[in-house]
Amino acid sequence: MTDAELKANLDGISQGPALVEAAVAGLDDATLDYKPSPQKWSIREIVTHLADVEIIYGYRMRQMIADKNPTIAPIDQDDWASNLAYREAQIAEMLQQFRVLRQSKLRLLQRLTPGDLSKGAFHPERGRVFTLEELVGFMAAHHPNHIGQIERLKQQLKSATL
Repeated sequence: MTDAELKANLDGISQGPALVEAAVAGLDDATLDYKPSPQKWSIREIVTHLADVEIIYGYRMRQMIADKNPTIAPIDQDDWASNLAYREAQIAEMLQQFRVLRQSKLRLLQRLTPGDLSKGAFHPERGRVFTLEELVGFMAAHHPNHIGQIERLKQQLKSATL
């Protein structure tokens, strides 16, 4: 990853909270809790996932930067959603958590050089070292993917109520 690519990824990462906030602004509880099927997540669950995954990203990133030969602990995001009561989360609190945790990572990420991006941690699910460069790319793409889900859910609800 070049300096320019790193900067572009960091710019995208920094914009994430504001973009998610805009995507859910003014939504009522019925919209936040709409699920097209029991196996799918609602908007509330998606936003809570975004907030919680920032904890994971932050820890993994710190392992990669600071530890010698770290190993990533895999998680099951659906287990987190059900066992951590994502359906009951307060949307304003989750947006604040997402914003604060994302900002704490940016402080560290902005100090990185392209050479730092080769640091990594063994990822048991991938069977190999997962690098900081990959994590940065993953973080930059994660919230846009979920904003797309949020927009689709809003459209599906709108179509279902017509």
